[in-house]
Amino acid sequence: MDSLTELVAKAGAAVLSINRGRMMIGGKIDGSPVTDADLASDRVIAEGLAQLRPDIPVLSEERVHLATPPYSGSLFVIDPLDGTKEFIAGRDEYTVNLAIVTDGVPLLGIIGAPALGSIWRGLVGRGAQRVAVTPDGGESGAAKPIATRPLPPPGSQWVAAVSRSHADHRSDAFIERRPGAVRKPLGSAVKFCRIAEGGADIYPRLAPTGEWDVAAGHALVTAAGGKVTDELGAPLHFGLAREGFLVPEFIAWGDPSAAPRG
Repeated sequence: MDSLTELVAKAGAAVLSINRGRMMIGGKIDGSPVTDADLASDRVIAEGLAQLRPDIPVLSEERVHLATPPYSGSLFVIDPLDGTKEFIAGRDEYTVNLAIVTDGVPLLGIIGAPALGSIWRGLVGRGAQRVAVTPDGGESGAAKPIATRPLPPPGSQWVAAVSRSHADHRSDAFIERRPGAVRKPLGSAVKFCRIAEGGADIYPRLAPTGEWDVAAGHALVTAAGGKVTDELGAPLHFGLAREGFLVPEFIAWGDPSAAPRG
């Protein structure tokens, strides 16, 4: 965990070193943007994992063309820069996501938000923490334990983390069916982090998204005491031969008792 945390911090420092006013911005086949920062972070992570655990295959958003699914055993799932649109827009809510998935289940998740000076990390069965980091990637102070919170009782206000850049009709309808919900717009995997540390109650994303967007947050929320399912409460699986490595839908629940039993 410590070595991987250092690697995520180093990748975050590489992102911070990029001049957003002068960087190159390209487009992928799916129309999503890619920048010098995405590629710089990916290089740092690829080199680091090759030294730390060359025996574990890597699925990275920036190297999907090298993927050879389905995967068995363990797999690193990486998003070198989640929230590229936020990054391009000059906002601070972008992250570096790293997960270890074993037999299709995310067990370790690390999410770094370099511009916010924080890294959230969790190991399923062992708890979750928040770590303060400096712009150069060094740790600042001791890691602090974090945990999800119980869902407020009926009639009380509760917080739904929602995407600032990727709204979808199904997720909006899901929230509308729950009176008392207050939307909290956030960028990137920071939404998972707010769930994990008890700052929000639920994060629905009922539209397809990449496994690299979800795996680290899935492990983090689970380690912090929450649960991540599909809309019916069924578990999610990663690293399979699903086309495009897409997760059709998910809901992150801070209070696992609030999730339906799928």
